[in-house]
Amino acid sequence: MAQKIRTRVTKMLGIDHPILQGGMMWVSQPGLVAAVSNAGAMGILTALTFETPGGLARAIDETRQLTDRPFGVNLTFLPTLKAPDYGGFIEVIVEKGIPLVETAGRNPEPYLEAIKSGGALVVHKCTAVRFARKAQAIGCDMVSIDGFECAGHPGEDDVTSLILVPRTVDEISIPVIASGGFGDGRGLAAALALGAEGINMGTRFVATAEAPVHEGIKQALVKADETNTTLVMRTLRNSERVLRNPWAEKVLEKESEGATLPDLIPLLKGEHGLKALRDGDASHGLLAAGQVVGLIHDIPTVAGLIDRIVDEAAGIMGQRLPGMLV
Repeated sequence: MAQKIRTRVTKMLGIDHPILQGGMMWVSQPGLVAAVSNAGAMGILTALTFETPGGLARAIDETRQLTDRPFGVNLTFLPTLKAPDYGGFIEVIVEKGIPLVETAGRNPEPYLEAIKSGGALVVHKCTAVRFARKAQAIGCDMVSIDGFECAGHPGEDDVTSLILVPRTVDEISIPVIASGGFGDGRGLAAALALGAEGINMGTRFVATAEAPVHEGIKQALVKADETNTTLVMRTLRNSERVLRNPWAEKVLEKESEGATLPDLIPLLKGEHGLKALRDGDASHGLLAAGQVVGLIHDIPTVAGLIDRIVDEAAGIMGQRLPGMLV
């Protein structure tokens, strides 16, 4: 069994290890979430994976059949004309007594009182120090700060975790969770040294035995290195880091030709990425992936991965670094 690393995050969430599994569309489902929580970390379901609040409720029940440890729910607020049933999803979260809600996307302030009415803590995902300050001001309990290396949407400031994490720690008093570029014990030790009190991992958990993703996609992550991601939608100021593949290259080509959002929508539809995750064709659709793919060399069980990360971090902090002191 791995050693335990105590921080405010582990105490607040009642978990053994300061590791959170980020909410990933279609991937953060009951089997993976329960595996993460059973291993002593914090699994997080993604609400919008499910078409209705009832679907989320069933997923929560299924997860609770697989684990008696705490897990959370991700709720991403999208800038869409036809918004999901956020009120219904929040009702489910409150009724089911979910202890942690990971909010992302737009400012969660209009929903914060309702989310916290059931006793949940809120960690808001941010991409800049100014957003972290705002999250603290409106009453969020923690901040997950996304460096430029992260999968998905890194914002438009292009600041890496090495700078963004300590800058955020300097500016706010609530716990900071480092996100973007983390996938091994070296990263966990580094994040703690920078002042973070935990790490958030997404891409690394996709390449695990329990992730509900086709083996072909997992193998594509193993084969990729840190240069095999790219940023699409920069021209729309909605940058997304994805695995570099022919589909992404086509999006970039159209952007270079001056394509507008309506021109790009046929390529950006999420259904293409979902098909790839199910069928294993890594050349099809946009597949969110962080630069941490350069550190992914195997497809372990979730428990094996978490134990390895914590033991490696503990070894660095307890033996390697102290051994350098004179």
